[in-house]
Amino acid sequence: MYGQALFSIRRLSRIFSGPAGEEPCRALRDINLDIYEGQCLLIAGSNGSGKTLLMRIIAGLMEPSGGEVLFRGKNLRRELGLVFQDADAQIVGETVEEDIALGPENLGFSKAGVRERVDRAIDALGLSSRRTSPPRSLSGGEKRRLAVAGILAMGCDTLIMDEPFANLDWPGVVRTLHIIADLKKNGKTLIILTHELEKVLALADRLVILHRGEVRDDGLPEEVLDRLDPAWGVRDPRRNYAGVKDCSWLEA
Repeated sequence: MYGQALFSIRRLSRIFSGPAGEEPCRALRDINLDIYEGQCLLIAGSNGSGKTLLMRIIAGLMEPSGGEVLFRGKNLRRELGLVFQDADAQIVGETVEEDIALGPENLGFSKAGVRERVDRAIDALGLSSRRTSPPRSLSGGEKRRLAVAGILAMGCDTLIMDEPFANLDWPGVVRTLHIIADLKKNGKTLIILTHELEKVLALADRLVILHRGEVRDDGLPEEVLDRLDPAWGVRDPRRNYAGVKDCSWLEA
């Protein structure tokens, strides 16, 4: 259906050494996963399931203990952007526009090219009125939008969003969902790590369940939820909605 995989994860594992005399901790176990271009993929799991660790390895921020991650079938630089759960962790500019400009500047774009990319990202994320504001003055939702703007300005076509609704109020969640919907409409590849399925499931093409470092299920959201094991620590949000397509906090 999706053609060649954009990312292919094969037999991926991550082991951490334990204290002296104790067994090592196997945080990820034999992960096999394909991620396809233009797909909106949700990865769900309880705290400690390995979601963030897996995405850090895919993003190239951490090396696996075993296995490999291929990009378009080859071991190449991974062209994606990671939006951390704590957006403050990736905001370093003195103003909104300076922060967005850092990525394209580091990639070697001309001053005119940087300006064009910054302007386009600011407009796309609705940050025009905050252009010269210091990032510390932004709300939680605005900081999340700033992080996405910086990624878009670099030209990344794949975005990983780690718990994108964490610490956001209802308007912030809705604004973030609008961003996700717009990115999907524009053909971006989205990998969303969340345990809050009821907020975003309607936008998902595919659902993966991760539990204790292993992929427990993978497929169409409705089918995965029908097979859900309570032991995996993921709640079926459909009990409060008419169905998968209604599982969203996005305004009509």
